[in-house]
Amino acid sequence: MTITSPQLGSPSAWTDARLLHALEEVVETELNRHLKVAKDWMPHEYVPWTDGRNFPGLFEDGEAWQKEQSKVTEIGRIALVVNLLTEDNLPSYHHEIASLFGRDGAWGTWVHRWTAEEGRHGIVMRDYLLASRAVDPDKLEQFRMSHMSEGFESDNRHSMLHSIAYVAFQELATRISHRNTGHQSGDPVCDRMLARIATDENLHMVFYRNLLKAAFELAPDLTMQAVRDVVVNFRMPGHSIPGFERAAAQMAIGEVYNLRIHHDDVLQPVLRFLKVLEIDGLGPEGLKAQEELGLFLGGLDTEASKFDEKLAARKARMAARAGA
Repeated sequence: MTITSPQLGSPSAWTDARLLHALEEVVETELNRHLKVAKDWMPHEYVPWTDGRNFPGLFEDGEAWQKEQSKVTEIGRIALVVNLLTEDNLPSYHHEIASLFGRDGAWGTWVHRWTAEEGRHGIVMRDYLLASRAVDPDKLEQFRMSHMSEGFESDNRHSMLHSIAYVAFQELATRISHRNTGHQSGDPVCDRMLARIATDENLHMVFYRNLLKAAFELAPDLTMQAVRDVVVNFRMPGHSIPGFERAAAQMAIGEVYNLRIHHDDVLQPVLRFLKVLEIDGLGPEGLKAQEELGLFLGGLDTEASKFDEKLAARKARMAARAGA
């Protein structure tokens, strides 16, 4: 990575355009690394097609959907719908990052490659859900139309650094959500499918995490502020899904994704890898952001511990009722 102007180190000099240019070499390196380790896979190979049968409609022999037709657990069903509807907004996500990162050079190649890989996730999840009759197909389509008709605007679209910081955490959050959904689904076929998706999401996280590391080396103060802002205000991309708050609460209780998981399995691994709280030599604004980030994480850990206690008490009550 070559910086030709000594003035580029000053915070006021770092525009999005200059950062895009300065990070192009890193993007190319990370893209080449990604292409070497990423493995192509066929969505149709993860779908239990022999379980499928006609739904009512054009087919006179169609069989109406009933919850009992699927082996997927209730929490698995809820999380699968949230995860799929999140993936469904891929056109909006592509538009956001293509507008921010551009469509040329290494940046553009990554944008299109990422979009192609993410496209598999929606394909295989929907095919699985319909073939296995895990969800009501009519309601699923109604949810999809409602969610996509709302469109999507990232909370971080104003800043390239904020966007990189966000996806570094969000890709890991998505991986964890998919993986835990598989574990809680009650269906080994679903578990294998979501494990395959989670592998992709982890590679995407590594790409953005390494890019964020390079950004810290270039513009540590601005990057620290971006990380602080993203961590403090983090929201999953599917937050506008109809009924998301209720579904998120059920997923928290079902241990698919909750405060403890968010703190321990999403925020901490990225922050530890980057040694964000150990970076020194920051200016006043960077140091302030670092301190605020540390305070926030401490508060989040406390809130997560309170949630852990409530969840443990709930489990104890349920166990007592079952044994009564």
